[in-house]
Amino acid sequence: MQINDLFNILHNSIEAKNNGKKISLKDMADSLGIPMRTYQDWKLARAKPQAAITVMQMLGRLEDEEIIRTVRKINKLKD
Repeated sequence: MQINDLFNILHNSIEAKNNGKKISLKDMADSLGIPMRTYQDWKLARAKPQAAITVMQMLGRLEDEEIIRTVRKINKLKD
């Protein structure tokens, strides 16, 4: 699996959570606080953000329940 596959899965999952409403690359990038071109490059595998790869590898070592707890803790940090 490539990093762009992961970004596409995550993007699609967020759209599904939004009742299937499409989210533009620009809107997603804006919500993440990054340039649209950067996000586009990630989704198209023109760039491979090492930090994102590492985060995904770390999450991959956790069981489902642990991933949920971890993501909830991360979400609390941004408040």
